Amino acid sequence: MSTLPPAGPARPRHATLSGSRQRAERDHTVLSAGAAAVLLASSVLLAAPGSASAQTVRPTTPGSSAFTAPQAAVPNPGLVQVAGPSPYKLPDDAASAQAFVAVAPNLLPAAAPAATPEPVPEPEPEPTPAPAPVPGWSAPVPDAPTSNPYGVADSEYAAGYHTGVDFAVDPGTPVLAVGDATVVSARWDGAYGKEVVLRLTDGHFAQYAHLSALSVSRGDHVPAGERVGLSGSTGNSTGPHLHFEIRTSNRYGAVINPIAYLSGHGVTAF
Repeated sequence: MSTLPPAGPARPRHATLSGSRQRAERDHTVLSAGAAAVLLASSVLLAAPGSASAQTVRPTTPGSSAFTAPQAAVPNPGLVQVAGPSPYKLPDDAASAQAFVAVAPNLLPAAAPAATPEPVPEPEPEPTPAPAPVPGWSAPVPDAPTSNPYGVADSEYAAGYHTGVDFAVDPGTPVLAVGDATVVSARWDGAYGKEVVLRLTDGHFAQYAHLSALSVSRGDHVPAGERVGLSGSTGNSTGPHLHFEIRTSNRYGAVINPIAYLSGHGVTAF
């Protein structure tokens, strides 16, 4: 049989209780220190930059903030805004990159207002030209001088006045049809000597007296300017001349001023 070791000296009871209390107090102290360390680590984690807690948006307090700060001033509208750098390469012959800057439409300069056109002065009216001779009419002897005008009182005439106009021309001077006409007569007619009477297109009659020769016959058609005879001094005449009348009908005394009549048709060679 084994022999138990001899028991040591017996410890007092009060000493055992005191040691247990000391261990309990020591464990409590350790637990308290551990809890404090955990709390401290948690506070450090919350304040660490970049942590989830650090990114949490906190409600702002009244006053200036990112949402209440004044907006920046509007840029100068004259500035040209361009995009950032790009890999685009300018042509080798480009003198400046300014030619390749795209300007926003709202930054383009305002178009200049259209200039008000100056009033165009109205052209001055052109002077009225002198009436040109009407084609188809002619003087009986162009540019011949007048020796006895129309309408002069003379008791030797049955009408009491000169019924035509006398042109002073040499014998054998061609006398011309004053207008497009038909020959009514070409013969001797008493005091008028050799005579030609034409019926003009407007119904008037032209009479040529004291001729030396006749160039047309009754019924012939003659245009203006064609020769109808030669001047002379036949019949009741005191010298070579052409006695010329314009009649409203083919009879003696039914006459009008020959110069006024021909002038009304543009004839001026008197």
